[in-house]
Amino acid sequence: MQERKRVCLRVAYDGTAYCGWQVQKNGRTIEGELNRALSELTGEEIQVIGASRTDAGVHGLCNVAVFDTRSRIPGEKFSYALNQRLPEDIRVRASKEVPEDFHPRHCRSRKTYEYHIYNAVFPDPLRRLYSCFTYVPLEEERMSRAAAYLVGEHDFASFCSAGSQAETTVRTIYSLDVARDGEEIVIRVTGNGFLYNMVRIIAGTLMEAGSGRMEPEEIPEILEARDRAAAGPTAPACGLVLKELEIEDEQ
Repeated sequence: MQERKRVCLRVAYDGTAYCGWQVQKNGRTIEGELNRALSELTGEEIQVIGASRTDAGVHGLCNVAVFDTRSRIPGEKFSYALNQRLPEDIRVRASKEVPEDFHPRHCRSRKTYEYHIYNAVFPDPLRRLYSCFTYVPLEEERMSRAAAYLVGEHDFASFCSAGSQAETTVRTIYSLDVARDGEEIVIRVTGNGFLYNMVRIIAGTLMEAGSGRMEPEEIPEILEARDRAAAGPTAPACGLVLKELEIEDEQ
């Protein structure tokens, strides 16, 4: 019998039509589509393990997933075979064999998310699936001042939605930048991990600062409160994309 091996996938997806990454009973998911395609391809019952469980409507360019198989298909060939069986809004960008003990959620990693805001008088129909629209004028300088207070290790309980199963709400943000290009504002954040809806709540809070509804200097008080009600609203999912995922132990 062919020996079992572990294969790692780099997965990109448009999350618009999906109920998130993780398999759910009622609704299509990225994980579910990968499981289906892999099971059809190998003839085995395959269940992938993903590094980041992105929410409904969130996009990804580089999520990592692993699975075990006895298939004779070389690790690097799975990407080609899977892309013939997956919907057009999901693509495996690379695949390779990894050590049997490699687990994407048990490794030290750095994740980078981008949140895209379209700030104009009227919406752009071509951007509606990939950015959050607001006609309220936003000052990126105020947003940057607020963002600076979030860099470093903090208890981000105020930036976590109810329902999180995290053992601790302490996380480290390595960088958090706000940049404007015409009518588009991009919030780019890199950290060692993120809580449930954390990036979207950060985006919503920075938008409050940018609009003048709150002062950037209020951020330390929001962190200290450790209360979700102290922070701004949760920004819509469509503006969020998992941009980079670096795993230290990946070989």
